[in-house]
Amino acid sequence: VQTLLQQMQDKFQTMSDQIIGRIVVLNSVELDDMSCRIDDLEKNIADLMTQAGVEELEGESKTPATNKS
Repeated sequence: VQTLLQQMQDKFQTMSDQIIGRIVVLNSVELDDMSCRIDDLEKNIADLMTQAGVEELEGESKTPATNKS
């Protein structure tokens, strides 16, 4: 009986470790996906700012671009 309980505990521990490992991998994939989405969003915002004639200066201050016509 003791051996059977030890085997069951070992199998349970192995399954728990596998589940936790999958959760870590899934979270890593989700974080990578979120990072890519943020990068895309930042690029789109920069493109929109360029189209609107706004230039980003050092830091966070922004001024309208002057049109040279």
